[in-house]
Amino acid sequence: MDRAWLAPTNTFAGLSLVLDRVAESRDESAWIVENARSPSARYLLLDAAGEAFLRRDGDRLRWLDADERERWLADTRASLLGMAYERPHFLLVADDPGRIEELEHALDARRASLRSAGLRLDADEAGLFAYAKGLSHWQRETRFCTYCGAALLLVAAGHRAQCTNTECARLHFPRTDAAVIMLVEHEGACLLGRQAGWPPGRYSTLAGFVEPGEALEDAVRREVAEEAGVIVDEVRYHSSQPWPMPASLMVGFIATARSRHIARRDHELEDARWFTPQQIVDGISDGSFVPSTRLSVSYQLLTYWLQCRAGLDLAALVEAAAAP
Repeated sequence: MDRAWLAPTNTFAGLSLVLDRVAESRDESAWIVENARSPSARYLLLDAAGEAFLRRDGDRLRWLDADERERWLADTRASLLGMAYERPHFLLVADDPGRIEELEHALDARRASLRSAGLRLDADEAGLFAYAKGLSHWQRETRFCTYCGAALLLVAAGHRAQCTNTECARLHFPRTDAAVIMLVEHEGACLLGRQAGWPPGRYSTLAGFVEPGEALEDAVRREVAEEAGVIVDEVRYHSSQPWPMPASLMVGFIATARSRHIARRDHELEDARWFTPQQIVDGISDGSFVPSTRLSVSYQLLTYWLQCRAGLDLAALVEAAAAP
């Protein structure tokens, strides 16, 4: 394998290095109860909107222990996240608006969204936050059976939902919507686009959802053609990133275009253009080009491309431009 294609870990990715999801134990109710009561148990607390409770004195999650859970949220269902650092980790969702301020005060905590906290938290905490947010979103949105309309009951420590209609009794599983995100290149330039609502100068890689019956590589080709009218040949995998905003998996690619001809076919993009490395350097320097934030795999795709094609460090360029 060409090691130049190996990417750094994206934000929210790499959680398997620290977390065992212990999926085989989710149906073992006695094991769940025992670990939920363990002095080593940790509880990640979200509000109904998916914001996490963070420590007020720093950029760290405000974990609850078993005693705090019993004191403040004894009646709140806990969902198993898994085992990390030899400790059981669970998810709690405080969905009573009237209790949020009380909990913030009692826990000396503040709340933050995944977007705002994702880059400030340590990588493992950011990954656990993303995991919990994705799971809680599915639980909140999956309340009724799509086959018969009966109410659903969460089972398997929060990872499945079973229809309460005994004549149906179907199981529903958490879903993830696959999306492709791609840096398209052609003879020393890369294709980037912008949407009308973005900050001035912001350009990013193109992206879109995978359609039924479609391979990931074909989704890359279709989305680039639909958004920019550019025809793509070769498509190579780069890396992936969980993106629970609300329920996506971003699969990143580097693609090669046949030509630089652009013919935008819809109104999703306000602009699409080709950038050489030097144009990106100049644009970052004078403020006319603003890359995606480091939160997104888009940033890693551009980082990779600039390093491989021109020996440039995107982070250093951005830092230099921001220096007084």
